[in-house]
Amino acid sequence: MKLRGFSRHSTFSRLSILAVIYCGFFATNVVGQTPTATPSPSAASDYDLRWGVKIPMRDNVELNATLYLPKTPDGSLPKTPVVFTLTPYISDSYHARGAYFASHGYVFALVDVRGRGNSGGEFEPFVNDPRDGHDMVEWFAKQPFCDGKVAMWGGSYAGFDQWATAKEFPSHLATIVPAAAAHPGLDYPSTQNVGLTYDMQWYTFTSGRTGQQNLFGDQKFWLTKFLDAYKKHIPFKSLDSFIGNPSINFQRVLKHPTLDAYYDAMVPAREQFQKITIPVLTITAQYDGDELGALAYYRDHFANASSEARAKHFLVIGPWDHAGTRTPTDEVGGVKFGPASVIDLNDLHRQWYDWTMKGGSKPEFLKNQVAYYLLAPGNSGANGEWKYADNFETLVANPKIFYLDSKAGDANGVFRSGSLAEKQPTDGSDTFIYDPLDTTRGETVDGLNPKEKTAGLDQTYPLSIGKDGLVYHTEALSHETPFIGCPAVTLWLSIDTPDVDLSASLYEIQPNGTSIVLWNDIRRLRYRESLREAKLVKPGEIVRCDFNPGLFVARRLMKGSRLRLVVSALNSTAFEKNYCSGRVVAEETAKDARTCHVQVYHDATHPSTIQLPLR
Repeated sequence: MKLRGFSRHSTFSRLSILAVIYCGFFATNVVGQTPTATPSPSAASDYDLRWGVKIPMRDNVELNATLYLPKTPDGSLPKTPVVFTLTPYISDSYHARGAYFASHGYVFALVDVRGRGNSGGEFEPFVNDPRDGHDMVEWFAKQPFCDGKVAMWGGSYAGFDQWATAKEFPSHLATIVPAAAAHPGLDYPSTQNVGLTYDMQWYTFTSGRTGQQNLFGDQKFWLTKFLDAYKKHIPFKSLDSFIGNPSINFQRVLKHPTLDAYYDAMVPAREQFQKITIPVLTITAQYDGDELGALAYYRDHFANASSEARAKHFLVIGPWDHAGTRTPTDEVGGVKFGPASVIDLNDLHRQWYDWTMKGGSKPEFLKNQVAYYLLAPGNSGANGEWKYADNFETLVANPKIFYLDSKAGDANGVFRSGSLAEKQPTDGSDTFIYDPLDTTRGETVDGLNPKEKTAGLDQTYPLSIGKDGLVYHTEALSHETPFIGCPAVTLWLSIDTPDVDLSASLYEIQPNGTSIVLWNDIRRLRYRESLREAKLVKPGEIVRCDFNPGLFVARRLMKGSRLRLVVSALNSTAFEKNYCSGRVVAEETAKDARTCHVQVYHDATHPSTIQLPLR
């Protein structure tokens, strides 16, 4: 259900479901992520403040903190655990959070990352945060207002910061609570090694030392510039100059187009996951633009940590978008969640800190290791509910296999679609064409309207499919059916160019015609075997491409609903364009363009399939 965000988020999401899928989703979001200003409940005012506190790092760079301290009866310093967040969004953005936690018995520190706000040094996203996070933990632990226990708070960039700090093993770090944690190399600065135009919106937001929130939030400007660059076939590497903000950080990441040592250094390695034993509460959501990263950290920790450490790691998967992982709402992009979805995450954090650092009771909400929200059938939002599982691996196990098929190779549209069937076909294939010079989809599907309020229901993209894509449907469901797990698609295909970018998207089509986007993924075919190494395709060679990001969906499907799978090449204003020449994609222009003919096989030897977690 990966809509990658429809509201103002708190770090870089991308653009909102591929234009209704493209203008945003899997890559992440149309309306980027800016800090949520007002948590619920409202912050109290019974706290003291320390402004402009300078924290020395090991290289003598000083980071700037604003401290919120609980009031004491006699006016003396408190002696409590310290909770801090490390942010590139200027500490004032989280004032209400600081006030809330200080009013509930915790020293709370808002710290600008190096190079932003009033902190010293140069801002190179994600690079310095592991060491800086470690040094801050140890500095706070020595202060007279701290009882020796230090924790962290925050989501997106600040969710990453928590894992980055934990991998450095500061001795006084007591717990982390990463929400919607970004994962360099997976969902930043690209998705599956496919670049995102949103990156330049975010790099502009974080340019200089002060916030650029108004410029960042001018969606008409950004969508117009991205569409203009798309229509003029501007090479991706020149996007920063085309927009008017030449960016060192943008150019820096272009030098790392694959998952490599640059990104590896930012996140925990296997050996470090093995040694992370502190309590962890992971929070993500089904429409969270950084669910990919959040679940990657969760899975990697569980795959490598001891049983004792795993027992202290809890997972919450809500229905929300990216911003909702800190301030839940009951609707996103027209998809209604219901009143039960709106939980007080400030209070859950407070209870977690009380449990892990003050000897309090375990939060009542955490009834088991995994809490997830099961959306109700239809789209009224009524009867959605929280469910629990002993472990995530068992929860998502044993999906059902459905096979792609068609009659006479005809699957080129919603009204002439192929089928998703439980019986394996013995022969057949379907074809579609991708012309990199065709800008129709970017102009008519993406356009200049972000469709924030309807993105989860919009069918513009599926209805646009003709010779440039494939559509497959299941039969109508005979009864209401839980859909709980991680969809995955395997395509056997051949192309007549060295490379192409592909997308796969899944929807529930309800009996009255309402469409609910459930899931999607994108792949650059040269990275079909590894995100670390490119392997161009030989013309006519049949290769396997797996769309299996491990994104979680939990919804009761209506009786009479059908599931719709849409497969096409990626051709959107939201993404770096692949011109199919096999060259460095960021350098390609119209002169490199090669029309790509894609043949998808569904025969006995090459069974293209989709895994559907129907329960």
